[in-house]
Formats: sequence, structure tokens, C-alpha cells
Amino acid sequence: MRLEDVGTGAHLRGVEPGVPVAVVAVQWHGTQALTLTFRRADGTLGERVVFRADEATLRPVAPETSGSFTFDGDGRLFRLAAEARRIRLAHLFDPYLALDASRVRPLPHQIEAVYGEMLPRQPLRFLLADDPGAGKTIMAGLYMKELMLRGALERALVVVPGNLTAQWQEELRDKFDLHFDVVTKDDLDAIASVNVFERKRLLIARVDQIARRREELEPYLRRAEWDLVVVDEAHRMAAHFWGGEIRKTLRYQLGELLGATSQHLLLMTATPHNGKEEDFQLFCALLDGDQFAGRFRDGVHATDPSGFMRRMVKERLLTFEGRPLFPERRSSTVRYRLSDAEMALYDEVTSYVREQMESVANRAPR
Repeated sequence: MRLEDVGTGAHLRGVEPGVPVAVVAVQWHGTQALTLTFRRADGTLGERVVFRADEATLRPVAPETSGSFTFDGDGRLFRLAAEARRIRLAHLFDPYLALDASRVRPLPHQIEAVYGEMLPRQPLRFLLADDPGAGKTIMAGLYMKELMLRGALERALVVVPGNLTAQWQEELRDKFDLHFDVVTKDDLDAIASVNVFERKRLLIARVDQIARRREELEPYLRRAEWDLVVVDEAHRMAAHFWGGEIRKTLRYQLGELLGATSQHLLLMTATPHNGKEEDFQLFCALLDGDQFAGRFRDGVHATDPSGFMRRMVKERLLTFEGRPLFPERRSSTVRYRLSDAEMALYDEVTSYVREQMESVANRAPR
């Protein structure tokens, strides 16, 4: 660096050993030497005479490396960064921030589910089993939005039956401004070269589509490291005891894989119990494999999911004014006598259901 290039305000290395300095003043002595007055990083001043022979050791450095602060940055970028920080911390001052940032008018039971039951659980392993019409999709969207606003969610996978993918994608986009991509067959066919589960942060997948190819997709799903997995119509992930052994459907095996590869797991279904306590215990094992290990034995085991499950029937769902959300349901048994032909048909259908349906269900991919 030539001596003629040294001026007031320059930041240099080579004036003092190993540390940068800021030039405060320059005084020439003829054409071969000058006196530098400089400021060190700790604020103290120094002075040195520099000669032509020292030019090879002088190097300019950026102002920020000198340890001093300047106010010549881009004010718009600073304001953008400050606003991003404010939004990131907003949940500390507004614990219901997702309600204001979403286009929904949630009901009391939905707010209670998200803010009273789900958010306090870290990590979340939860079964949301409210009756149909309670708005479980809205609850899941609120939960995801709140986690994102708190900086706790970047990667999420929603697993649903094939006929519900468009509905989930639209509701999450329109109500919560969450833009999910749907996993296609082409994505799965090309997964060896481009892992769609790693490349995209927010995904919706068809349960049967990935369950049938679970073994092939398992290494790619494991590498994805999901923050949250949501499973709709989760009762389809079924397993059964048969001859003293557990028969796991493909969907159930997928549920085990997703639970092992995600920090939070949310299962949603309006029909969590099929009437068989053994099957229900296996279903609960997707959320807590330790508590529900081994085969259920009546009188010995108690399947108590109250610690990780919430079920609200329609009769308990109210508006903010305290009015029932749904009309009262009234049921009664109507007795009538079957003819001989009707009774024969009834017996044949019952026999078919009892003997055939369970074996067909076990063979079918789940």
C-alpha cells in the first residue's frame, strides 16, 4: 500500500503488530515519510512515523474488523431486521398470536385444545379425538401456526387419506397462510435422486401412497427429521392380535416410523376405539410404546389414555355465548319382527361380516 493512499479515516494493518488501527491524522515529512496518529480498538491513541520501506507491510482492512462501530449501514435493512426480531418475540407478549395472524374465528373448544392441551406438551404426543364437525383441521392449523410464530416449527408433514389432500392444502393456505406441497407419484419415483422429504419443508402425503412403499421410503423419511407429523383419520393405522402375535398393517408400520422420526406427533380421529380393548392399546402404543407394551389382559391392564388424549362429544361443544353448537341428539330403539326370509338374510350377512371382513381387512394394505 502506497503512503499516498493513507488518509484520515483509513483502517490499516501493519502499523502495530497483529492488530488493526484507525487513522486519525496524517502529517507528511517531505515525500518519503509521514507521521500517523491512530486509534486502537480499545480507544487509546498512538503515533508512529512510517517510511517508504514500510509500504509492503501496510494493508487496508474493512472498518468492521477494527472493532469500532459506524452508522453508515442501510437503514431499511436495519428496520427489516428489527421488525423480524419483533415478530419473532411477539408470542412473549401475546400468547394467542396465531389467532390474530389467521383468518379463522375459533370456538372455545378449539382454543382450549390448542392452548390448553397441545402447546404445553413438549414434546407433543397427542390424540385429538373430538367428534366429527369439531374442526380438528382448524385445531391442527392453529397449532402449526403458533409453533411457527414461536420459531419452533420449520418442517412439517401431514399424512391424510388421498381424498382429503386438496381440502387440507386449501384450508391451511386460505385460513393460516401455510403453503404445503402435495407429494406426488413422480416425487416418490425420483426420490433416489431428489429426496422430496428433505427438499421441501411443508408437505402433505397420501397415507396409502407412502405406506405401500414404506420399506423403500424409510431411509429418506428418516433423514427428513420432521418437527411435526400430523395424521388425519389416524384410526386407519391399525394393528391386531392374532394367534398370540401382533399383526401390524402397513399403515400401522408407517405410523411407527413417523413417530420415531418426528419431534411432535399429532394423531386425529373421531373414532379412536373399534370396540376391542387390545386393538386400542396397540393404537395408543403409537404415542407411548413404553406404557402400552405387551398384550392387554382384562382385569390386569387398564388402557388409560387421558394423559395424551382429548375427546369432546358434540353435546359438550358450545359457542362463546354458552349455546350448544349442535342440535341435541336423541336415540331410541324401534322394535319390529323380521319375516323368515328377512331373518335368513340377516343371519347370512352377520356370518359374512363376522368370518370374512376381519381377514380381508388384515390382508388389505393399511
